[in-house]
Amino acid sequence: MELAMAAEELRTVVNRLRRAQGQIAGVIKMIEEGRDCEDVVTQLAAASRALDKAGFAIIATGLQQCLTDGAMAASEDREEMRARLEKLFLSLA
Repeated sequence: MELAMAAEELRTVVNRLRRAQGQIAGVIKMIEEGRDCEDVVTQLAAASRALDKAGFAIIATGLQQCLTDGAMAASEDREEMRARLEKLFLSLA
């Protein structure tokens, strides 16, 4: 399954990943500075959510492409695609 995203979708995903990158850098800095554990965990959770949202956006785009491109025409293809998409969703769970 190739990833071909529209420019706007791609920009949104990249922005989310950059935000997560900044949040992770912030977490590292907080740990190095000996910041409060609750603050560190809160920032880490925010980074995790940003990564999850980016991953789900990529998976949703892939699913949309599968449905619109007719890639799921044959029953064998459908089952294989379903298994691959399920594996992708579970990898983010």
